[in-house]
Parts: sequence; structure tokens; C-alpha cells
Amino acid sequence: MLPLLYRKFPMSPESERQIFSKLAELETEFSTLRSNYLLVNKRYSDALQTMKAVSAHTLEAAIRSAIAAEKAALACKNATSAAIVASAIPVIEATHAAAEAAGLAALAASEAAAAASSAASAAASAAAMQAEESALHASAEA
Repeated sequence: MLPLLYRKFPMSPESERQIFSKLAELETEFSTLRSNYLLVNKRYSDALQTMKAVSAHTLEAAIRSAIAAEKAALACKNATSAAIVASAIPVIEATHAAAEAAGLAALAASEAAAAASSAASAAASAAAMQAEESALHASAEA
């Protein structure tokens, strides 16, 4: 038995075709929206992973910079000691203190170079992420 509404207002085959056509369009659009959402969600997850890596590199750079600053301060302290010792005692002890200061200065420079490397790595990761995002936008517009 047909529903009451259908009996009062019978639907023409053309109307029924239009409704089914519109339903098919909506289903296709919904499917497209779902796949676009999944793509955006994946890109967002990738961006978060990249930001996590950039943060780790930045943290490493900060820690290494702090270590370099500590070693530079020690080198400065030893250089001061060497200068004081040089004015008061034999040259051998002054030379030893100066050599230790130079060694600490070299360690400080090494840590500073490692910090710069970590910072460069963080910057490269951020640049790569931006380049990938720009490429995705360009391909989406094409």
C-alpha cells in the first residue's frame, strides 16, 4: 500500500529521477568532503610531527649553547688564573693554566658549533615543511 502523502501527491517519474540524481550528487560530494578531510588530517599530523622534530632540534641547540657558554666561562676563568699565575710564579705553571684555558675554549667552540648545527637543522626542517605546504597549495590551485 502506498503512503498517504504519495497517494495525495503522486510523483512523476521525472521528479523521482531528479531526486535520485540529487541524492547521487550529494553522496559524491559527501565522499569528496570525507576524502578531503582525511587528507587535511594527514597533513596536520605530518605538520605536528615536523614541529615536534623542529622543537627537539631547537631544544638541543639551546642546551648546547648553554654548555658552550659554561665552557667559555670556564675558559675565561682559567685564562684569568693563567694571567695571575704568570705574574707570580714560574712559567711552567702559567703555561699549564693557559693550555687548560685554551682546551676549554676549544670545547666551548665545539659545543657552539654543535648548537649552530642543531639550529640549522631546525631551520631546514621548518623550511622543508613550508616548501612542502607551498607545493601542496600550488598543486591544489592548478
